[in-house]
Amino acid sequence: MTTTTLADHLRALPDDELTALIRLRPDLVIPPPPDFSALAHRAQSRVAVARALDALDQFTLEILDALRYTRVGHGSSAESVLALTAQSGVEAARVRAAIDRLRACAVVFGPDPALRIVNAVDEVCSPYPAGLGRPAEELDPVAGALVADAAGLRRTLLAASPAARAVLDRLAAGPPVGTVAAAGLQPGSDSPVRWLVDRHLLVIVGRDAVELPVEVALLLRRDAGPLGPLHPDPPPTETPQREPAQLDRAGAGQVLELVRNAETLIEAMGQEPPSVLRSGGLGIRELRRFAKNTGVDEQQAALLVEIVTAAGLVGEEIVDNKRVESVFLPTVAYDAWRAFGIAARWHRLAVAWLTMTRAPALVGQRDDRDRPLNALAPELSRPGAPAQRRSALQVLADLAPGRTATPAGVVETLAWRTPRRISRGASAAIEASLAEAAFVGLTGFGGLTGYGRLLLAELAAEAPDPEDPLGIGSPEGYALSGSAALLHTLLPEPVDHLLLQADLSAIVPGPPEPTLAGELELLGQQESASVYRITADTVRRSLDAGYSAADLHALLARRSRTPVPQTLTYLIDDVARRHGGMRIGSANSYVRSDDESLVAEVLADRRLQTLGLRRLAPTVLACRHTPARLLEALREAGYPPVQEDSTGAAVLSRPKARRGAPRPTWASRGVEDPTSAVRLSPPRLAGVIEQIRRGDAAARVARRAPVTVRTNGGSGASHTEALEVLQQALRDKTRVWVGYVDAHGATASRLVRPVSMGSGYLRAEDERTEMLHTFALHRITGAVPEAEA
Repeated sequence: MTTTTLADHLRALPDDELTALIRLRPDLVIPPPPDFSALAHRAQSRVAVARALDALDQFTLEILDALRYTRVGHGSSAESVLALTAQSGVEAARVRAAIDRLRACAVVFGPDPALRIVNAVDEVCSPYPAGLGRPAEELDPVAGALVADAAGLRRTLLAASPAARAVLDRLAAGPPVGTVAAAGLQPGSDSPVRWLVDRHLLVIVGRDAVELPVEVALLLRRDAGPLGPLHPDPPPTETPQREPAQLDRAGAGQVLELVRNAETLIEAMGQEPPSVLRSGGLGIRELRRFAKNTGVDEQQAALLVEIVTAAGLVGEEIVDNKRVESVFLPTVAYDAWRAFGIAARWHRLAVAWLTMTRAPALVGQRDDRDRPLNALAPELSRPGAPAQRRSALQVLADLAPGRTATPAGVVETLAWRTPRRISRGASAAIEASLAEAAFVGLTGFGGLTGYGRLLLAELAAEAPDPEDPLGIGSPEGYALSGSAALLHTLLPEPVDHLLLQADLSAIVPGPPEPTLAGELELLGQQESASVYRITADTVRRSLDAGYSAADLHALLARRSRTPVPQTLTYLIDDVARRHGGMRIGSANSYVRSDDESLVAEVLADRRLQTLGLRRLAPTVLACRHTPARLLEALREAGYPPVQEDSTGAAVLSRPKARRGAPRPTWASRGVEDPTSAVRLSPPRLAGVIEQIRRGDAAARVARRAPVTVRTNGGSGASHTEALEVLQQALRDKTRVWVGYVDAHGATASRLVRPVSMGSGYLRAEDERTEMLHTFALHRITGAVPEAEA
């Protein structure tokens, strides 16, 4: 088979079948091929064919093997495959459907009586179709003589010992080649393999390899059929039934934990930014600190770090340009993210997890150099991770609502759906993906939640965005999608009140609304998901931010559904009375207070001796350190100072939050597989197909152009002759072949009918496309009348 044969097949396909092919194999149009010859060449490449086969299920691959086994010359037929599969008890309709799937993805093409298989299939698949070896005559003439005697072959098989028969059954199931220790093949050895070799049931094909002839394998497969056991259906798995609402409630509870832990983690990063390792990752000590802060284990903390970074909520900031040192910091997007509801916040985290090309489950393992893999390290990038996660969740999505499955059952189903993608490492990765899905809140009790189904459908939807019909942009917003809207109905409503207790704790009976959350961030110290503790330090922090004692009393009276404890009222008044009684300015810095005894106490405090304080007046102390350093030291010692400016006015402000830039794309999302990254909307698909057809028509026209037009070098004499030919064609209104140099410097040719010529340009009509083209006369290299071509 040649490329032209497949190109002709693709060229004859209608647009709807070409659209279906591109949807199945979008990598064929990245970038768009110039014509059908290039498309066919790309469709037959090893990488493209391997990617197409990776998406096929086990039964379809078995039918492909049947086509390869029944191939005669360059082609096979559907009837020959149906004859073989009938012996295995498979319905003809299912076999034809499998052949149609192979034909739809251009792995097989042509009519049923003359099906052809693209060449690269043999290069990327096993050299033994259907697990059958070569004929005995081709392997060994003596073995060929044995299989020619059907009765003698049966007697020899019946004489085989159980151990020898086990070897034969294993090789008959495929592949037909096996290896054995060299000692087992030595003459005189009592191994079962040596016995089979001596009886010519196996043939030595290498130093330590033997092969089972196809005739022997067919005899051993006489009960299952020549193709062996076929698998038209996925393996049965247990899917216990639960109430769908139960799964949704379990997932919604985990959503609350995920959002709360993400916020706690990012806040911890902002308060004490961790350094970026030279390898680009996060240190193990920092990871353990974050795990302790959020109350999860280290593996879950690594997953959380990866998710918030992929969502653009955590970035980097360079702190030392000379030494190129950076730290991890929250980004500006984090501030906007916090202002939205829990459902919208979860949606961004869930989409980030589904689309990020990262493998957090590998954190803590070692690479090929025996170095530990850290969170956020570039080595964790896996381009196939998004497709793997979605395929695992799709198994759950295909079950009825409320049905659950074990990770082992999901792996078995995927091993049938995409057997070429499943390996030992892939099985562990799929189980890890399901555990991560539960952590993210997409699943509950082993089943997919209702909003999880909607999210998967939204990511896989082919309908273009009304605001972006061509699918070019990727607008990011927080408007509630269908999945987030459904989740919002499952979550408790945000509360705008709290319950004050006598022990100065505040209980928030539900997720706080953004305004209340901002107030509690200043006034209280969070001890758990719903409990905040009000202390003297938190009251001072509120006063530093600009609140007065009256403001705090009013705030608590407005927010609390229980009476404000008298101890809390006294605490606020006491801290407010002392707040600002000591002032700090720049001398480098100074301390002043109207209370002489307080100034004397500070000067005598041994904890502050390192500051080098000295008395300038009974109410003023000077310090060699900056105001910020002095302010921090006095607060750590338990004093309530306030900074003042040059006019003596108090400087009250919230601490400035440092923000970093989002990490580069390679660090968070990586390079995705073309089959999973590309989303082609119908208008884009139609445009690609139209571009290919136009390019193919132009290429065919160029091949029909006269050689003198395609190879003319553009000399002065030939250019003059070309102008004369064009003038004559303009007068006679006949068509002419025009050779020219396009804007990119490439030579091209076109059959046109001249309309006008003047001012240095030729205007001519291409009757095939009904378009008017304009050629600069100095770029025309040759012209030949159609009649002389």
